[in-house]
Amino acid sequence: MSEQQSLHGRARLSQPVHFLALGFGSGLAPRAPGTFGTLAAIPLYLLIAGLPLAAYLVLTLIACVAGIWICGRAARDFGVHDHPAIVWDEIAGFLVTMIAAPAGVLWIVLGFLLFRLFDILKPWPINWLDRRVGGGLGIMLDDIVAGVFAAVALQVIVLMVS
Repeated sequence: MSEQQSLHGRARLSQPVHFLALGFGSGLAPRAPGTFGTLAAIPLYLLIAGLPLAAYLVLTLIACVAGIWICGRAARDFGVHDHPAIVWDEIAGFLVTMIAAPAGVLWIVLGFLLFRLFDILKPWPINWLDRRVGGGLGIMLDDIVAGVFAAVALQVIVLMVS
């Protein structure tokens, strides 16, 4: 039985915590659920991108802090720590990546690619956090740090092309 099938009967999109943890359903993609979860973050990003930086930061912080509970609860409900279908962490990580990003499709695509790169490769300390921190905090923390790495890389590129 595949990991996605193992959720049968346990994951319910009608349950608000599951709906959020599964990235509005994007985490149920049969392949690359993390990538689909990050794609699901783009419309959310577009909704808040035009806000003042302080408001963007507050909403991103709420997504990260709430994500600790959302992901931890979903993992308990699903009976699998950090099940691949749980992608709220990718959504929050992408929002972190895009902090103070310039407007435009190019920057969204570049932020997406950088976040996916750091999330997949998990350079130190991301890999260390991924292995050693458990629960909802562990599910969220490696993606938040990947988002910080991607945000720094994105801002360096912004400075290089300015």
